[in-house]
Amino acid sequence: MSTTITELLARRKPGHALEQPFYTDADIYRADMETIFYRDWLFAIPACELEKPGAYVTHQVGAYGVVIVRGADNVIRAFHNSCRHRGSVICNKAKGVSPKLVCPYHQWTYELDGRLLWAREMGTDFDASKHGLKPVHCRELAGLVYICLADTAPDFDTFADLARPYLEVHDLANAKVAHSTSIVENGNWKLVWENNRECYHCGGNHPGLCRSFTDDPTVTGIEEGVSPPHLQQHFDRLEAKGYPSQFRMSDDMQYRLARMPLLPGAQSFTMDLKPGVTRFLGRVRDEAAGTLLKYHYPTTWNHFLQDHSIVFRVTPLSPTTTEVTTKWLVNKDAVKGVDYDLNRLTEVWIATNDEDRRVVEDNQHGINSPAYEPGPYSPIHETGVMGFVNWYCNTMSNRLTTLRMAAE
Repeated sequence: MSTTITELLARRKPGHALEQPFYTDADIYRADMETIFYRDWLFAIPACELEKPGAYVTHQVGAYGVVIVRGADNVIRAFHNSCRHRGSVICNKAKGVSPKLVCPYHQWTYELDGRLLWAREMGTDFDASKHGLKPVHCRELAGLVYICLADTAPDFDTFADLARPYLEVHDLANAKVAHSTSIVENGNWKLVWENNRECYHCGGNHPGLCRSFTDDPTVTGIEEGVSPPHLQQHFDRLEAKGYPSQFRMSDDMQYRLARMPLLPGAQSFTMDLKPGVTRFLGRVRDEAAGTLLKYHYPTTWNHFLQDHSIVFRVTPLSPTTTEVTTKWLVNKDAVKGVDYDLNRLTEVWIATNDEDRRVVEDNQHGINSPAYEPGPYSPIHETGVMGFVNWYCNTMSNRLTTLRMAAE
């Protein structure tokens, strides 16, 4: 690429889509990973996936393999999934349960807190205490597990302190995963996010979702400040019942929370608009509560409803492929076939995810054309897209500038 990413960022036209290399170029993809995904807090899993000590889940972020495990002390930790002997992968399954973490190559054995317990015939001067698993920053927030691959993690507490009361009423600690899907979208990770951050496309592409979810730009956008009267009345009514709802967003637009109404009569994301689970997850009891919308760049958006919750995770795989993982969380005591029908619970978002995959892939295919020229965003319907693109460009510019200055 003859034009550098710094030059492309500097000449970006505000209110317009990004230039082609941001969605196709291998060097920019590498910079995205190194500058954002290897440095920011990333949503990994719901904590309920690790039901008991020894339960683990593996996750791949670019070049980094990570294992997330619940310890004997019930604390969730994360480690680089690489043995301290000769680097072999320790946990080679997507998930499992083990009393210890044992490398299958030479059986080096680690405690669940990462300490090396046993290494066969390493000599009398071998110090096991210096060969524990390398830790990955890990935080649990009201039932959601975040990791950070950076040597020094950025601030997490500001986000956590804001989000915790919104999340606590959904009681995710008492959830279980009813269903999980992972799809690969043949599109750049930024296109996945841009598509998510607007509902300008919903009416023409999401017939099932549009039965319950509104395309009202005051609901789907990011304009913080004076909320329209109908939204403020919604926030005030739910806040009075003890359900945090007011629109809140970080100054840099990296995360947002707001409990938004669904369409009149809709209680959940089901085709008949009724709750998808009869044994509710959490303490929200209001048929018109809608959905708590939460996003946190660069990896997750979520819906927390009165009956169940849905968490989404975005993982870039290449410049033009992205994995989107979706997990439906229900009350841990809810019984499949009794308290919920799995197809009825999941059909709206399974269809919506596939519809979004198609529009993202069509978007990527069109951008690949030499004729592509960035067009303007709608100032009415696409403020959320503009917010995401601004966050991305500002983050990249600031961090690349810092790196350049440090190198001089």
